[in-house]
Amino acid sequence: MVLSHIQARALLAARAAGATSSEATPDLGLTRTQVGLDEVGVAWGGAFTSWETLERIVRDENGVFVVEDGGVRKVQAYSDLTDRAVSLYPTAGAPTMLVAGFPMHRIKDTDPWRDTQAKIKASAPTGRVLDTCTGLGYTAILAAEMAEHVTTVELDPACQEVARANPWSARLFDHPRITQLIGDIGELIATLPEAGFNRIIHDPPTFSLAGELYSGEFYRACWRVLRPGGRLFHYIGDPESRSGAQVTRGVVRRLQEAGFARVQPAPAAFGVTASR
Repeated sequence: MVLSHIQARALLAARAAGATSSEATPDLGLTRTQVGLDEVGVAWGGAFTSWETLERIVRDENGVFVVEDGGVRKVQAYSDLTDRAVSLYPTAGAPTMLVAGFPMHRIKDTDPWRDTQAKIKASAPTGRVLDTCTGLGYTAILAAEMAEHVTTVELDPACQEVARANPWSARLFDHPRITQLIGDIGELIATLPEAGFNRIIHDPPTFSLAGELYSGEFYRACWRVLRPGGRLFHYIGDPESRSGAQVTRGVVRRLQEAGFARVQPAPAAFGVTASR
């Protein structure tokens, strides 16, 4: 089971109300089931969670926990590659990933799954898709519902470790139309075939964490692997913020200098689209 303070608090509230059963989710909202409540804890069919465990979980509103074998562990890892902490951060639905404290999805007035759906709508996946930064794999999972094949690239094994513990990422590891590569997309892109992709979905970390993925050199490499008539979607961030507006201006200019045409804002997805 994978739980956060949201699920734990609901079960504790049911107990406080005197309920002997309740509907609950063992996987951060993906599925729901009936559970039994008694003086000791929660019975999930063949599994059991004590009230003490749920009280521990509810005290950490920034964490997601795997509950197994009578114990509990927080979903987090430390990256030897980047010297950054990586963890899951709960929302009412799909969690996001924190990298060095930065959320990898929008969570204000939306949630990570709807945020990803907006990116998918802007990119319109078809044919062969390159997803440059895997993260939790939501982009690759949703793109694979529409595309012929998705190649997704993740820099950090620590991120993969966190994704494996996330129920919402499960399809990343068994979807027949997804191929995962581990490595630096800034280097790996040179090994990918010229004009090999119909779509590129470029959703990098913030400029402060991965400025090289906003460079003219990287955009020229994207232009090389994109087929004529293909589309690139580039997530940037809130275009209405001062920093977002500044980064967007630089991105648009460098994409155009790299050869991209029809560089247009995609405000609902906090990014821009461009065509080769």
